[in-house]
Amino acid sequence: MNCYDYPQYWDLAFADETAQECEFLIQCAQKYITGDVNRVLEAGCGGGRLVVALAARGYDVTGYDLSETAIDYLRQRLENEGLQANAIVADMQSFVAVPLVDIAINTVSTFRHLLNEQAALAHLRVMAESIRSGGLYIIGMHLLPPDADLEDEESWEAKDDSAKVTMRLTVVEASRENRLEKLRFDMTVEDVASQERGPREFSSEYPMRLYSATQIQELFSLVSEFELIEVYDYWYDISEPQPLDDRLGDAVFVLHRR
Repeated sequence: MNCYDYPQYWDLAFADETAQECEFLIQCAQKYITGDVNRVLEAGCGGGRLVVALAARGYDVTGYDLSETAIDYLRQRLENEGLQANAIVADMQSFVAVPLVDIAINTVSTFRHLLNEQAALAHLRVMAESIRSGGLYIIGMHLLPPDADLEDEESWEAKDDSAKVTMRLTVVEASRENRLEKLRFDMTVEDVASQERGPREFSSEYPMRLYSATQIQELFSLVSEFELIEVYDYWYDISEPQPLDDRLGDAVFVLHRR
């Protein structure tokens, strides 16, 4: 069973990051944007944990994703919580927001699902069409330093009143030459509301594009509408920008729309 087909569990696995990501977006808006910030766009929003959180804070939010299952789940969650937001099935390489947004966000390496330069540039260009002059695009992703081990594995747990999710992320294969890695997500769910006895197991594999610090700088330089103005790490500390060099593994890029 595909992990992405169960957005309620996938979003729970990353729920601990939601408050930090929202607060960071707000702080970036205050620090880098002149004028009001009302309209927010999330590319590749999945089940919409950030869409819901930002809508609850009063923003005019649009989220889009290729997964109809995830968008259906998001629409239902918005309805259940009495919130207003736009949830759209769309592709990162072609969707353009109307009207223009003030700020856009794309976290947890969703950008790396764009598997070649053509796809990445197509996405950046439609995002440039979607964000007003003076606005921001915030992208979070993992980088691969030149001396980093290609093999990696990590695991974590998350739970709420209804379920416990255990995630294990494994790099199945990777190539610096092809700039691709295959990631396997193994998700174990113990759902107290489920009629099934015992935990349920989900497993999915996804190819993702690899970037070094130099490679992501070179990519951003090809889109003249954006200027990379600051880099942070996954601590989301607005007072501690980071140098973009080969020591940085988890990066958050703040792109300014010229």
